[in-house]
Amino acid sequence: MYKNYFGFSKKPFSKTPDPDFLFLSRGHEEALARLEFVLEEREIAVLTGDIGCGKTTLSRALMDRLGAGFRFCYIVNPRLNANEFLRTTARLLDVENLATAKDDLLEQINSAIYGFYQNGICPVIVIDEAQMISDEEVFDEIRLLTNFQLDDINLLSVIIMGQPELRDMLALPRFIPLCQRVALNYHLVPLTLEETMEYLDFRLEAAGGSAGLFTPDAVHKIFELTGGVPRRINSMATNALLVAYGIDAALIDSSIIEEIKNELMM
Repeated sequence: MYKNYFGFSKKPFSKTPDPDFLFLSRGHEEALARLEFVLEEREIAVLTGDIGCGKTTLSRALMDRLGAGFRFCYIVNPRLNANEFLRTTARLLDVENLATAKDDLLEQINSAIYGFYQNGICPVIVIDEAQMISDEEVFDEIRLLTNFQLDDINLLSVIIMGQPELRDMLALPRFIPLCQRVALNYHLVPLTLEETMEYLDFRLEAAGGSAGLFTPDAVHKIFELTGGVPRRINSMATNALLVAYGIDAALIDSSIIEEIKNELMM
């Protein structure tokens, strides 16, 4: 459809986290650099941001940047009780024949983590959508995972990701012991107006197209309607491309954004 019309080799605003389309705003670049440092130190990091701000994409970029010395283990459904969390973690660490008793299960996890260490690999447990954790004991287990260490080095790192309400959760007195072990607490903010234009042009060019397809008034309208949130920008830009293709438009201006805004705002 619109790919050939605009000369794209790929869809420029796909929802999948393709590394070729990774746009690093100033905030994302800072977050990535600080997360890289924390993981090299094998500590705990908390990364928060509104829905669609790029937390998961950032974690994938971190995985690509750090390379073979790290093993990323993603827990994408955190609605688990403490025991389920430990068993899920054990499976991600390639533990077989999981023990029933907690003490034995923890010993299996410890052995697996030490095995990675012997092979020069640091496991990274990434917990996404952590604001959905309903069993408070899960946070205790996350903290206790960092007890797996030698005299001079931690044996794993943890990234806890979630929406802004996660910050409020972790601010409760109940979680002071965990927060005392957090080496980085970073909040991702949406793109600025200038970054929104850069983002649109970057993704157009990454897809084989040309920058400037969205006129300045269209960019301003997109920023106004999306608040600079990348996922919302992607949705609006995709629909704008479809409309422009349908009317044989060479450029996307604010009138096209006005045409689609009510449908997308629903």
